[in-house]
Amino acid sequence: MVSYDVLIVGGGGAGFTAAIYTSRAKLTTLLLEKQTPGGQIALTDMVENYPGFPEGITGLDISKRMEEQAKRYGTEVRYEEVKLIEKQNGGFQVNTAQGSYQMRSIILATGASFRMLGVPGERELTGRGVSYCATCDGAFFKNKEVVVVGGGDSALQEGLFLTRFVNGLSVVHRRGKLRASPILQDRARENPKFRFVWDTVVTRIEGKNKVENVRLKNVRTGEENDLKTGGIFIFIGHVPATEFLKGFVELDEKGYVKTSDKLETSVSGVFAAGEVRAGAVKQLVSACGEGCEAALAAQAYLEQLDLVSKK
Repeated sequence: MVSYDVLIVGGGGAGFTAAIYTSRAKLTTLLLEKQTPGGQIALTDMVENYPGFPEGITGLDISKRMEEQAKRYGTEVRYEEVKLIEKQNGGFQVNTAQGSYQMRSIILATGASFRMLGVPGERELTGRGVSYCATCDGAFFKNKEVVVVGGGDSALQEGLFLTRFVNGLSVVHRRGKLRASPILQDRARENPKFRFVWDTVVTRIEGKNKVENVRLKNVRTGEENDLKTGGIFIFIGHVPATEFLKGFVELDEKGYVKTSDKLETSVSGVFAAGEVRAGAVKQLVSACGEGCEAALAAQAYLEQLDLVSKK
């Protein structure tokens, strides 16, 4: 069984940044990612708010660059899904469908996926008019009419941000009243670009190469109608990728990993960074910063272990 100093679970901004730092520190580093490099950022058509790219860069390109940089410094990258992590002999055993590994420390950077509507057309048109991040994509919808799905703080906060660019937006909410904080509700209602569509759900997203129309259904009357739109922003929550961590580290009520201010989890030697962490800011630049911080914390932890073992 192969042994490493550091395991990084997740290949998004936090994970690859952590890998760059641990590898440069000459720590043997394995990064396991279950899908493709970049995580959620790989689904973003254009990233324009990451420092150093004044013309912007596609989500796919920045993901590939991060992977290449981590590999350049010695990170071993494997595309395997972690199924189980257990304490073993002062370290950890990690099991995937392909095999088992031994680790001295772990950085959890599995992220959180956007909760999807699960309707026809959504997955096919993601990145082509379907978005889950107004901060990332809002500028691409300049002077368009768009749809925002949701009724919580995120929906209204992101909707208010969108008013900087769009001509107008329709907030589609399955209930008859919003769940957002009162101050956000007031701001939205006072904004002339907002229109509310109550007791309604989206049942289909349509378009050939980009979003052109959404099918709506009133949950009270059953009535259906079409709404022409240049895009749809979906804000119905996130799902942290922590199912395999239940019973291993402490999670909050929503399933996010609890950490200290030094990004330590409830298990010594295990750290968390990025969107999987409770209280994290869901932006690429902040995830990368946390990846750096977690890597330095893991390095300090391993140095302390070595000092103890030499005594």
